[in-house]
Amino acid sequence: MDTEQTSEARATGWHVTFRALRHRNFRLFLIGQVISLVGTWMQNVAQPWLVYRLTHSELLLGATAFCVHAPILFLAPLGGLAADRYPRLRIVLVAQVCAMLQAGALAALTLSGTIQIWHVLALALALGAINAFDMPARQALFVHMANKEDLLNAISLNSATFNLARVVGPALAGFIVAGLGEGACFLINALSFLAVIGYLVAMRLPPMERPAPSSPWTHLQDGFRYVHRNRPVRALLGVSGAVSICGAPGLVLAPVFADAIFHRGAVGLGLLTTGMGLGAVAGTLGLARRTQVSGLVGVIAASSLLMAAGMAAFAWSPSFWLSLAVMPLIGFGIMRHNASANTLLQTLVPDHYRGRIMSLYAMMVVGMMPIGSLGAGALAERIGARGTVFVAALACMATSFAFRMHIRRFRQSFEKPVNP
Repeated sequence: MDTEQTSEARATGWHVTFRALRHRNFRLFLIGQVISLVGTWMQNVAQPWLVYRLTHSELLLGATAFCVHAPILFLAPLGGLAADRYPRLRIVLVAQVCAMLQAGALAALTLSGTIQIWHVLALALALGAINAFDMPARQALFVHMANKEDLLNAISLNSATFNLARVVGPALAGFIVAGLGEGACFLINALSFLAVIGYLVAMRLPPMERPAPSSPWTHLQDGFRYVHRNRPVRALLGVSGAVSICGAPGLVLAPVFADAIFHRGAVGLGLLTTGMGLGAVAGTLGLARRTQVSGLVGVIAASSLLMAAGMAAFAWSPSFWLSLAVMPLIGFGIMRHNASANTLLQTLVPDHYRGRIMSLYAMMVVGMMPIGSLGAGALAERIGARGTVFVAALACMATSFAFRMHIRRFRQSFEKPVNP
């Protein structure tokens, strides 16, 4: 009897954790993501390694990350505007085709031996522009692929998938770069887009409600006015941007830690990235078991503090294996933070504002990384990689404490829909 009850409870637990998969459209989306994101993470590891091999410059590592993410900072509002005025699924589909062509061009140049640093920077800018339109539309699709009750679960499972690919992709990339070179990783990424494109074509979504007739400029201004009027939305966007800036040094300087400090090469870089992915998968799967958004503000504050502690330990770790052990803490913290903030924002805002608000979220989470990346590269050339990551950890701790003080006064307003 006890065994039957335990088995039933376990089944119920798994049902709760993966409940968004009961929606056909979300299942199709997630299957495509599993395949495509492995290739994406292979490119994410191979590209900075290629830059470091060509230049051995921390500044150019930061510049490359800047080129990938800067277009999102400037173009994401236009992407959000498009997501609120045109079919979101079509926008995502076109963006994925363009990303496949970008990866193919990078592969062709690298495999032919003609790749130069300016090619990498130009193609990184192109990918950033693609993502500026892809990210707001894709984030705004979650509520339509599942439903509002399963929104937290869908976002958490998507984050878990993203980071499961971070576990597999970088580990593969490390060995493939060492054996075949960076170009093979770029080619695999280009081919992996075929899966997600195929599953997007197979999805069937109901037509979205069209906005009231207005000029694009008026529509864009209305989105910014909405954020200005709503304190909870402003606070969530602000803490997301601050955490993104603080987390950038650990990511952009990872090749320096792997090669110049620990002498582990491309394989070491792949393992460090994989370690972060393992922690992120554990964190987001745990978050997927939650059935309510109440308490997520506390998760945001605690997660950023855990991320800061992990970065501080990583900064002064005396050995590669200790660094590898703390990477899961960083991944656990940052992805629980991002998934919680994403869910709260999408719960608070009406659907006709969703694309524009998620474009601002993309600006904060991804678009702010160029600032952190350039700052990390410049500061590392003055005080070293270790000192730079430690300074970022202290800034992240300060962000966590500031957000805690803020939510003590306005906690209730974070957990109910915000009127337009």
